[in-house]
Amino acid sequence: MSLKARISEDVKQAMRAQDKPRLGVLRLISAAIKQREVDERIELDDAQVLSVIEKMIKQRRESIAQFEKAARNDLVDAEKFELGVLAGYLPQQMTDAEISQAVEMAISEAKPAGIKDMGKVMAVLKPRLAGRADMAKVSTLVKSKLSG
Repeated sequence: MSLKARISEDVKQAMRAQDKPRLGVLRLISAAIKQREVDERIELDDAQVLSVIEKMIKQRRESIAQFEKAARNDLVDAEKFELGVLAGYLPQQMTDAEISQAVEMAISEAKPAGIKDMGKVMAVLKPRLAGRADMAKVSTLVKSKLSG
């Protein structure tokens, strides 16, 4: 079952269960997918759906940080709930050790001449780690390995 079909089925289940909070998040996901399909005039595959979900997760994390600064715990809780639902559609997350190992392999493949070639290393890593690791953390790790 494709990721898009799974989300569609989950929308139906949430409707039957009258789980309004979850249904709202699932409808946001569906709308974001549909919007991208209409904008680009394509049918999204699983990798593209995953990128839409990752973008939504990044937005939620940024919102949580902003709401915490503003001491808006009610909004923080709502965003964390949405984040939890969104995270359920990501593949199994990699451990820090697995990420570190992947970074080492990418560095040996890309043979960067220093920190200025960080983009080469990230280009190797992105398709391998998409959806399975927080790319901001990966970027920080690559930067520290290249500068150190």
